[in-house]
Amino acid sequence: MKKPFLVAATALAFTAPFALAEGNDTLKTLVAKDAVITTQGLAIPIDYNEDGTYSGVAMGTGFTGTWRIEGNSLCTTSSMSPAESCTEYPEGKSAGDEFEVTSPTLGAVKVKINE
Repeated sequence: MKKPFLVAATALAFTAPFALAEGNDTLKTLVAKDAVITTQGLAIPIDYNEDGTYSGVAMGTGFTGTWRIEGNSLCTTSSMSPAESCTEYPEGKSAGDEFEVTSPTLGAVKVKINE
């Protein structure tokens, strides 16, 4: 049985090709440097690829998904949660920064952009 927070976390992780011509500088840095999201005390490393895909591991289970940027939001799907979910990110964050975002499925989630 899949854990509900695991399914939702994979949907957050940060659905289309790499689209960064304009938009939020935080999201540009996030997908360039990768990140660790923390939800319910579980740290989940996420690796973003330029082709609009990502992967991660949560509780020993690997997952993959797709991502796209729409304005200030990172919209994702995953192998564990195929419905697209969009999470708004603040501007002005850079490598090494840690901050919270509000996921439509998880509520408050910590994000740390890798250095």
